[in-house]
Amino acid sequence: MSSTPATASGPDLTAECTLIVPVYRNEENIPQLLDRFAQLNQQVSGGIDVMCVVDGSPDRCVELLANGLSSAPYPSHLLVLSRNFGSFAAIREGLKAAKGRYFAVMAADLQEPSKLIADSFAALQNNECDVALGTRVARDDPWMTRLVSGMFWGIYRTFIQRELPRGGVDVFACNAAFRDELLKLHEANTSLVGQLFWLGFRRKLIPYVRQQRQHGRSAWRFGPKLKYLLDSIYSFSDLPIKIFVALGVFGVITSVAMGLVVFISRISGAIDVPGYSATVIAIVFFAGLNMLGLGIIGSYVWRAYENTKARPLAVVMHARRFVPSALSSTQRKSTS
Repeated sequence: MSSTPATASGPDLTAECTLIVPVYRNEENIPQLLDRFAQLNQQVSGGIDVMCVVDGSPDRCVELLANGLSSAPYPSHLLVLSRNFGSFAAIREGLKAAKGRYFAVMAADLQEPSKLIADSFAALQNNECDVALGTRVARDDPWMTRLVSGMFWGIYRTFIQRELPRGGVDVFACNAAFRDELLKLHEANTSLVGQLFWLGFRRKLIPYVRQQRQHGRSAWRFGPKLKYLLDSIYSFSDLPIKIFVALGVFGVITSVAMGLVVFISRISGAIDVPGYSATVIAIVFFAGLNMLGLGIIGSYVWRAYENTKARPLAVVMHARRFVPSALSSTQRKSTS
């Protein structure tokens, strides 16, 4: 696939609303995804500009998207990252490259209904909010998936962001002012959802029912969820430090109490021969406590160190622009 710079010259064909879609291992969903784009182009006032960001996907997503977008009736861009950086990094690259006034993010697995995206754009166009957040009120998923998701967002809501709705936040839409402020936050290993709430602005929650995944398996499994939860805690909460301080206080109180018991027992003659069991237990306990504390502090230090490197959060390997097929061949050549 030949690539063209994202800043290629030509007539300004960018729609007011840009739809950003991170894509990873979604080859089977591409035909339906392209149909969804066409549907949204009709539903959204003024049409849409599609920004697909392939996040180092090892399948045929790039080829299928390039073929489909080349004949689409809406302007579009295809960004290909040099490797898999994660969906949040892909979303940021899409936001950076996008133009227009309003931006929405949609997952490529098609589990969010098109009405959610259309309603989000409508809320922004009507100046009802600066950022619209899609929150689940129900989901058509297996019970185990619902259970794990409920636990994840419950922990997130309790310890990290109390303003978070009970169903969590999967997708969002925002205006240019909010997008510009979001892109000023360059932390690595952070939480996009946490950043959305940290920024403030006028918010609107848009409820929806999450649809069942039709093809493939989600890459959003236990390991990535656990990492994201830890990243969120370390980025937006001092909870680990508070826990460590509480454990330290508990350890000191426990050691003082144990010392008093041993001292009184020794004075009263209850202990004739000093043993080492209690000593060993105390050493192991406090050694483990120290290691836990060093691990927590090290996690904060490592994240701070990662941010000082100032590395880009993602690298765009190819960028290609597509213009609507209805344009004349002269206009199409002028944008290539």
